[in-house]
Amino acid sequence: MRVFQFLALVLLTPWLAGCADTSYYLQSVGGHLQMMQAARPVTQWLADESVEPALKQRLALAQRIRSFAVTELHLPDNASYQRYADLQRRAVVWNVVAAPEFSLTLKTWCFPVMGCVGYRGYFSEAEARAKGRELAAAGLETSVYGVPAYSTLGWLNWAGGDPLLNTFIRYPEGELARMIFHELAHQVLYVRDDTLFNESFATAVERLGAERWLAAQGSESARREYAEFDGRRRQFRALCLATRTRLARIYKQNEPSAPDKQALLAMKNIAMQDFRDDYTRLKSSWGGYAGYDAWVAGANNAAFGAQAAYDELVPAFEALFVAQGKDWSRFYDAVRRLAEMPAPERAKALKEISTEHTSG
Repeated sequence: MRVFQFLALVLLTPWLAGCADTSYYLQSVGGHLQMMQAARPVTQWLADESVEPALKQRLALAQRIRSFAVTELHLPDNASYQRYADLQRRAVVWNVVAAPEFSLTLKTWCFPVMGCVGYRGYFSEAEARAKGRELAAAGLETSVYGVPAYSTLGWLNWAGGDPLLNTFIRYPEGELARMIFHELAHQVLYVRDDTLFNESFATAVERLGAERWLAAQGSESARREYAEFDGRRRQFRALCLATRTRLARIYKQNEPSAPDKQALLAMKNIAMQDFRDDYTRLKSSWGGYAGYDAWVAGANNAAFGAQAAYDELVPAFEALFVAQGKDWSRFYDAVRRLAEMPAPERAKALKEISTEHTSG
């Protein structure tokens, strides 16, 4: 799961020294600067005889994918993903998300320029987990998870842009393509205060783009690997969607303030147990693939709420792509027109697009 970050934007905020949350912004600045300092051009890595051949192959593949993104998907052609950094850790940042006991609505944090988002990112896992414990002590359900990449929306391309990272460079070919396409899509468009719109749009671009990449450039083994992995992912996301829908119905129909709070908790617990049981059966059909075990073990309102940002509007964006004749430039223009609408009208338009596509 990826949530795009804007932590580096604090480099552009002159009021930092007087901010009430100075320590948070300082860790953001420091973490981003360390990443930028560790990055050097891919051409240098490829020319370095001490670099292992396997890494060189992945970097060369990433450059081909990036070129495809520009020429075939009409994604931005700039400094991003032309450098590489090994951060010597498994994630670039760790996100903290939180939600009430009987709601899937995430707690939001607001930042200058980027607006409000339903997560808070840390370059230190320890700091992220400490924040998670603090929120849990306040009565919220929390989830802390590592993020392999984040986007600075192209605003820092003058400083070298967003680099390729060790946190995702060894992903299977189809997943590597998805990652690059997703993050570049954030540079096409960003709507302030609408994480759901932003992430669903980027997820639609990554899905559609990866399918086109594999069809045009991928080997038979890469296509087969991707089909197997994506098939499991779609089944798992469908299970999660069903559970989110069930939980949302439980929370809406039963007010948490009602005297019989225990009955509400019991319904929630049954839904969560059914989710885990269904996952066990699903995993069995995969031959024991355990890639989602950790997520399921920690599943709660916060985790489901965060996942929704990547799923909920994707069908609408995919339908819009088809409606625009599968022409990328026309698709982006249509998405920009949606972005200019007030939030309620934007949501209504996307719902209508999805409904028309389903009924058609």
